[in-house]
Amino acid sequence: MKNTIKVERAKLSITQTDLAKAVGVSKQTIHSVETGRFIPSSVLAMKIARYFKLPVEEVFQLEEGD
Repeated sequence: MKNTIKVERAKLSITQTDLAKAVGVSKQTIHSVETGRFIPSSVLAMKIARYFKLPVEEVFQLEEGD
């Protein structure tokens, strides 16, 4: 699963720590999701998308084989 978290964070000039605090997870969790090592739960994906005021599908995209 691809995501645009890093791009969206850059647009708002926020850190992984800032996003983590806003959605209630650790910085390590945000890092793992952002780098594709961890696929977030639907609840976390929705919280992240809501933070960026975007539809989930704009932040997270399925890749071939997902």
